[in-house]
Amino acid sequence: MGAVHERVNQLDAAAFQRLQHFMQAQLADVFPSAALAVIWRDTLILDVAWAGDGHSTTADTLFDLASVSKLFTTTAFLRLVSEGAVGLDDCVVKVIPEFGAGGLRDIDGGQDPHSRVMLPTPAELLGQQVDPTRVTFRHLLTHTSGLPPWRAVFQVAGDIPPPPTERDPYPSEQRSRNALRAICAYPFVGQPDGTIRYSDIGLMLIGESIVRLEGAPLDKVIQQRVTDPVGLRSVTYNPLQHGYSLAQIAPTEDDRLWRMRRCWGEVHDENACGLGGIAGHAGLFACARDVAAFGYAWLQRDQRLGELPFAEAVREQARSGDERRGLGWLLKARQQSSAGERFSPDSYGHTGFTGTSLWIDPSQSLVVACLTNRVYDGREKMGIIAFRRALHDLIVDILV
Repeated sequence: MGAVHERVNQLDAAAFQRLQHFMQAQLADVFPSAALAVIWRDTLILDVAWAGDGHSTTADTLFDLASVSKLFTTTAFLRLVSEGAVGLDDCVVKVIPEFGAGGLRDIDGGQDPHSRVMLPTPAELLGQQVDPTRVTFRHLLTHTSGLPPWRAVFQVAGDIPPPPTERDPYPSEQRSRNALRAICAYPFVGQPDGTIRYSDIGLMLIGESIVRLEGAPLDKVIQQRVTDPVGLRSVTYNPLQHGYSLAQIAPTEDDRLWRMRRCWGEVHDENACGLGGIAGHAGLFACARDVAAFGYAWLQRDQRLGELPFAEAVREQARSGDERRGLGWLLKARQQSSAGERFSPDSYGHTGFTGTSLWIDPSQSLVVACLTNRVYDGREKMGIIAFRRALHDLIVDILV
């Protein structure tokens, strides 16, 4: 079933056969395409792709990174922190004054990102208000701001964007202004009290802050501050506008609710798409090899990224239950982590809704980037969490 493309494979035949059997078993049930890049002890030992029947995928195929994009946004922002342009404990209104211009905001239950139904306000939060001027950049990076996880920003940002092969007549600057106006008015879902509530909205604000601090578009800043310094040539927003063809990009979901087309060469995330494909929380495309190289730059504390607060970023900043957060990074939980059981407790990483993940284990000098398009047959498709855990366990078992 399907095909395998090996660009780099330093596993022995028996070990690769185990991996091959495992990955082939996922192609029909979890995703139609996948790419895997593994760096171990300073060497790229795997750069391999698998494709189910009817799909063409190589190790050079670009995948929609979804929320793995947040790590690149975080890195660009932390470079500004390290240079003194902004402080982690500065209030967001210092850079985006309009975020606090409306005064106190109510708390509600937020909006479900899948059904788009407004959720009831928890009884213990009824009648509470939030002072948005208290929210800091540390709150945004640790997902403890109390901002809603998701709101349908794309519905107020502008007209439905045309297919990515066509020019969008609606100015991206206007899309961003419309989106920010809405974000600065949405109710919160909790207080900025240290409780983790994962929020795309918070990283959208980080992206806007980068634009204002640098005086340049977000995509240009991430290129200049993150991807170019460490040679990540495939990492890009809106790949069809940067010389890539559809054949070089993995398609994702057939969107029957908004765009009425399959997402192919355009970001799956509606809010990022509504902003013109460029946002702080989602929008980047890349091959697995470059995502792994980005992870390796963090593992090595690569000075080409500047004097980043590397250690601070991957230290526990917030914990709620079993969820642990650094600055932008998800830290390995004690139970049910997508990194599996055999990654070390000091591991850190991130996942993306489209089926992507990056995990770094400093104790074992191991970086694993796995990119899939698991939403190809719909966003409700199950199995990605169990797959990730089993994959990481298998890789450690093979190597160690």
